[in-house]
Amino acid sequence: MNVQEATKIILKPYITEKTFAMVENESKICFIVERSANKTEIAEAVKTLYNEKVTNVNTARTIYGKKAFVQFETTDKARDLATKIGML
Repeated sequence: MNVQEATKIILKPYITEKTFAMVENESKICFIVERSANKTEIAEAVKTLYNEKVTNVNTARTIYGKKAFVQFETTDKARDLATKIGML
């Protein structure tokens, strides 16, 4: 997957108080993603864009669009990525 395809899948980070706490407590970052994207494509897109290994992806459809809760290996990696993308 190239960067252009990955940016079509990962639209933007979703930032609320709850998702903010998820970074510290569960090593997860929440993204708004393309509605047609599946979990495998989301994991690959995150790896392409941010060079971080994804351990788990959960998705949910909401009024804001499709959310992907992406879990990373450690809290430190999730915190570093959140800082890099402007969440923290």
